[in-house]
Amino acid sequence: MIIKKIYVDTSVFGGYFDEEFSADTIPFFEKIISNDIAIVASETLETEIYKAPPFVIDFFESLDNISRIKLTDAVKKLAEKYIEEKVVGKTSLADCRHIATATIHNVDVLVSWNFKHIVNLERIKGYNSINLREGYKMIEIRTPKEIFNYENNNE
Repeated sequence: MIIKKIYVDTSVFGGYFDEEFSADTIPFFEKIISNDIAIVASETLETEIYKAPPFVIDFFESLDNISRIKLTDAVKKLAEKYIEEKVVGKTSLADCRHIATATIHNVDVLVSWNFKHIVNLERIKGYNSINLREGYKMIEIRTPKEIFNYENNNE
């Protein structure tokens, strides 16, 4: 799959500085930058980012390949549908908005380190079931570790 547009959720920006996730997150961002891949950033993402520590904000603001998009009524409606159909609970509205934004704006993949509400097989099935019923395409959801081939050989 050729990736041109990617939705990176807040956990990945934080993961850049997190001991547990940085070994996979730093090369992920290096690949995005070197391959000129557009990062789609929603108002939901920006709201969360600007509550993060200053070094996360600085990193986010240092990226010049970010395409900013508004939180639309269609995104809000789809996110509410995920909650209504109990894919996740009401407290996961922001996570649902990340997924709905990525779905509606036809990104190639949504990337997250959130294993509880986003990168979770049962939840992904739920999101995609609703997406298809609502007339949208299925959304690809992965961790940064799964996106690129980081090997130096062609195996």
